[in-house]
Amino acid sequence: MVPKKSAFQKSDLGRRAEDLVADFIREKGFEIIARNQRVGRLEIDIIARKGTLVVFCEVRSRTDDSWMTPAQSIGHAKIERLRRAAIQWLISTQPSATEIRFDVASVVYDVPQGRIDYFDNAF
Repeated sequence: MVPKKSAFQKSDLGRRAEDLVADFIREKGFEIIARNQRVGRLEIDIIARKGTLVVFCEVRSRTDDSWMTPAQSIGHAKIERLRRAAIQWLISTQPSATEIRFDVASVVYDVPQGRIDYFDNAF
């Protein structure tokens, strides 16, 4: 029997994945505006900007993707919550963005350094 991961192990894995994705996004020429941005009861993992483009990125991670990739774990309800959070954030901060995009980063730790699949315009 495989032991369940503790909440600490899961949160540590998620934090490591967000660090990895933030570095990946920076390498693509984006500035990280916010991480784990709370908007009321909602949260946006990473908000990044490049010129007039603002990207809202959902980061998902797992230790294994044989059953389902991390990106496949994002359902319609989560997408709607992310959209609502992004709208609220845009209203409250009023950035001079002319474009917005929703990306998804899928991180699998089947190798020690992790492996990223990044999806621009995921939804």
